[in-house]
Amino acid sequence: MGFLDPSFRRPKVFSAQPEDLKMAANTRVTHTRPNCDCFGYYHGQIGEVKPSKESLFHNEVQDTAGPAWELLNILIEKAAATNARKFAPGLEMPPDLWANIVELPPSIGELTSVRKLYLYSSHLVRVPPEIGDMTGLEELDLYTSYRLHWLPYEVTQCTNLKRSRFSTRALYGNYKFRPPFPPLITPNIGVKCSICSNAISTASPAPVWISLRVGTDILPLLANVCSEDCIARLPSPAVGYVDHPHRGGLDLVQPPAKWM
Repeated sequence: MGFLDPSFRRPKVFSAQPEDLKMAANTRVTHTRPNCDCFGYYHGQIGEVKPSKESLFHNEVQDTAGPAWELLNILIEKAAATNARKFAPGLEMPPDLWANIVELPPSIGELTSVRKLYLYSSHLVRVPPEIGDMTGLEELDLYTSYRLHWLPYEVTQCTNLKRSRFSTRALYGNYKFRPPFPPLITPNIGVKCSICSNAISTASPAPVWISLRVGTDILPLLANVCSEDCIARLPSPAVGYVDHPHRGGLDLVQPPAKWM
């Protein structure tokens, strides 16, 4: 029986109110909290990064056949149809379903009227480049989404984005611990160039990392590039971070950590 079968009983959708958003931002989440030990330390504790440990991308695959994915897409369709100004799927979904979302669908780019994207305490490990199509976005909240270590460069296309909230220690290259960036070796065939939108081919260079200010945070961004010319078009990295686009790896020299 498919999930669109008439006999399928949809999960209850919980309607989030403004006061719910405020409450969720200031109270503990009762379901399983996202966690990650990619950098060799536990969040919330001061510890040392193990420089001999190479960072790797999370390889979790999003289940696109289950009720969590279906419900998320229903919520996106509803928000797009009503020109919603806020989108907080974690408050609209049962906690056990929200915990099954590790990647947002490309349709997130259809939410051009959304001003605030609230993804507090998500289990996300990837955000699609279509986030750059959210032209009305002003606030991005991914606080305590400990498994999300980077964003696509396309988020810089959200020119109205002025406020953000991230857990700093969860980010590649963060100033507190300087955990290593995963090495970028081969081009991502089949995607578009983050700079000029041309197709990435086998002749394209590997993607590059660059640390830039996004909202009120400095974030590690992954830029897919189709040529060296597009790499040259990238802006100057944020002061206090690696001062050039790079491809990560343990050999990358980063500025000293400042957690002391």
